[in-house]
Amino acid sequence: MGSTIAVPAAISNTNRWDRKLTAATPCVLSVLAVFGCTWISFRLGLNLGSAGFLYLIFVVLAAFYGGFWQATLVSVIAVAGLDYFFDDPVFSFSVGKLADWVELGAFEFTALVISELSNRVQLRASEAVAERRDTDRLYQTARRLLLLESPSDLGNLVSLLVRETFELRGVVLFDSFSTKVYESGKPTRGAVDRVRDAFFGGLDTFDSGAQTWFCVLRVGRRPVGALALCGTDMRSLAATALASLVAIALERAHTLEKQYHAEAARRAEQLRTAVLDSLAHQFKTPLTVIRTASSGLPAAGGLCEAQTELVSLIDQEARKLNELASRLVSAPKLDSAEFEGEPEPLILSRLMKTALQEVAPADRDRFHMRVLAQECPVFANRELILTALAQLVDNALKYSAPESPIDVSFAANENEVVLSVRSEGLVVSYADREQIFERFYRAPGARDQSSGTGLGLSIVKSIAASQHGHAWAEGEPGYGTIFSLSLPVVRAQAQEGVLR
Repeated sequence: MGSTIAVPAAISNTNRWDRKLTAATPCVLSVLAVFGCTWISFRLGLNLGSAGFLYLIFVVLAAFYGGFWQATLVSVIAVAGLDYFFDDPVFSFSVGKLADWVELGAFEFTALVISELSNRVQLRASEAVAERRDTDRLYQTARRLLLLESPSDLGNLVSLLVRETFELRGVVLFDSFSTKVYESGKPTRGAVDRVRDAFFGGLDTFDSGAQTWFCVLRVGRRPVGALALCGTDMRSLAATALASLVAIALERAHTLEKQYHAEAARRAEQLRTAVLDSLAHQFKTPLTVIRTASSGLPAAGGLCEAQTELVSLIDQEARKLNELASRLVSAPKLDSAEFEGEPEPLILSRLMKTALQEVAPADRDRFHMRVLAQECPVFANRELILTALAQLVDNALKYSAPESPIDVSFAANENEVVLSVRSEGLVVSYADREQIFERFYRAPGARDQSSGTGLGLSIVKSIAASQHGHAWAEGEPGYGTIFSLSLPVVRAQAQEGVLR
């Protein structure tokens, strides 16, 4: 560990006097030069104009290197020397003469102009040094930010890195993605609240009293956070550039994090799909044997009424299991981007009637369908749309109140035809409207109401997407849920096809 060395007061005072002497050096040298120039000019017998020109040179040098007030002192001494040694009568002062005031005014004007020009040159030089220093720091910050991966404490690392690189008193970083605030060092009082205000206000501000920048972090035009830089007088351009670097670092880290999660979810989904696909194919063989046996028993004869009913029940449930296995087999295929099927012009209401024919008569009577007077044909694959409609019908029967009516309606515009299935019973919450279309997800109320695999609605959404349509759900508080399916209409040149 390093030790802290106390600086004696005498050394500190010495350094202060050294700075004062350094600042007074141009004035002292100019005054000595005026005295030397006076002696040489007088010995050489120079006139008033020549001596005044030489004095003017030293006034200019004093103004350029020392400043206006030092040049003023040199001007007064120079005018006194001219009046005493070179202006008649010599070896006497006549302060009231107009010529003396003109000389002093000329020297002062020259001192004022030269000192102002000198100040501007020094200001430009200091700005150039500050720009070069800020550029180097920005480069170091960018290089170190690119080396950061995506740790859980990225915000703390970024705020610490910025504070150390730019030698700031404190840094506050607000990340809108995680809504977290990260602090480093000793920020200005109230900086945490003001950095949030800067984000919501969308403006970069500088508090000159606290010497703190409040900058909005933007990626393009989209704000992603805010940054407070405490204890700095850096230029606006440097502060904005630093805020852009931090915004890019945060956005890059969040993008990498999303990619990691997406890749992990994709691999988990691939493994789960492979397992389910294998199980579905293995289920097919015994189910085929069970259905063959259950169908052959009534033909063999000798069964009583109760036995015949049991065999029929076995055959019915085996058929349902076979349909579930078929869904499991077809579900992975729907995720393929190339799987769209062969589209053709179709009347959606006719397909819905066909799907309802597969339902038991008692359940079929619960459906009330309102058909459009002139329905536009849609352009889609027949088998896929029938599968989607069958899923919607099955879903409505499972999760609606027993014996309650189920309304099927159609709406159309110049771009699409929308089919809606409205049922009374389970109400899908707003939070579940998107999740219920995810594979294997089941809403909390649906788990208690009916058994299922969580595949039906995901298949509907996948089919709709493959046919350039959409599927969505809307809950009706106090009544039930509406499931809708939209499909694009046939273009004019395609309507010459045969409608089925």
